[in-house]
Amino acid sequence: MPDQHLHIISFNVPYPPNYGGVIDVFYKLRALHALGVKIHLHCFEYGREIPAELAAYCEDLYFYKRKTNALSTLTLKPYIVASRNSEELIERLLQDNHPILFEGLHSCYYINDKRLKNRMKIYRESNIEHLYYLNLFRSEKNLGPKFYFLMAGIKLRFYQSVLKHADLMLVVSQDDSDYLKSKFKKNKIVYLPSFHANESIHLIPGKGDYVLYHGNLSVAENEYAATYLVKEVFNDIHIPFKIAGLHPDKRLQKLIEDYPHIELIDSPDDEKMLSLIQNAQINILLTFQATGLKLKLLNTLYNGRFCLLNHKMLAGTGLDALCEIADTSSSLKEKVSSLFDSEFDFAKVQQRQTVLDENYSNNKNAQKIIALIFG
Repeated sequence: MPDQHLHIISFNVPYPPNYGGVIDVFYKLRALHALGVKIHLHCFEYGREIPAELAAYCEDLYFYKRKTNALSTLTLKPYIVASRNSEELIERLLQDNHPILFEGLHSCYYINDKRLKNRMKIYRESNIEHLYYLNLFRSEKNLGPKFYFLMAGIKLRFYQSVLKHADLMLVVSQDDSDYLKSKFKKNKIVYLPSFHANESIHLIPGKGDYVLYHGNLSVAENEYAATYLVKEVFNDIHIPFKIAGLHPDKRLQKLIEDYPHIELIDSPDDEKMLSLIQNAQINILLTFQATGLKLKLLNTLYNGRFCLLNHKMLAGTGLDALCEIADTSSSLKEKVSSLFDSEFDFAKVQQRQTVLDENYSNNKNAQKIIALIFG
């Protein structure tokens, strides 16, 4: 069998794999490498160090400076796309005929380039981007970012049409898959969940003495969810509640000063975050936009006890049977109160493992990618 070569264009340096999209990129390339795929990785670099660790999984490794100047905003292309182009990149792609995997709409500057007309092009979806940005617009309080999110959402809605040039779309949730199939009826679209850091469940026996919400708190959506939980759920139930995540806003810090049973943990490292998830009695995860797959949900199911979510958090994941679900502040309060005094049934651990293995095994999903691209 001839060697299987694959170009991957990543929107950011995927190491360390410590937030959303880069988690999927890193564990995908690691799983493909383990199955013998020769990976030629192209990364747009901004604000992250260039790590030596990636070389272990790649035949070739290239880095390009993201163009974060004002010129990238003065174009009809969305800023997240316009700031990621490089003549060096396209010249390297043209040196062979290997398939090209575009990670997210961010990396799709060249997906409709005529020079790549006869190449196999794969789009890896992580969000319906314009819906994501329009929801950020609704969540954001500051006028500057609010205007940016609105304009980005409008530009991304129109730019989405370039995806008709993809020979294959790999989509992270069933709901997103249904949406893209309705827009691109002639394209091949396949549901393929996100890659992640876990292969087996690691739950700690016993009970926890707090409820945890975690997420990147510099993201407006997550700050909004944390604020909602403080004001609408834990405002009058005095169960210990911890909020943990990167770069919390001063508004959130000030808000919780009035609640002695609520603790804010600012930017815990990976080890601390894992400990918080594993030792919580309940991990509560909310979202107010049902696009993409929330990787923190997977991480929580592999490592935490009770997982309490709203329906939008589960949209298109097929994981409903493994979670407790509530959608209103009153039903969330009821669930928190009842689960906090309950023993977690460790007989359910095998059910979790079985369900997660079915669709979320990195090895199985890497095999699917190889079959789809290389036959």
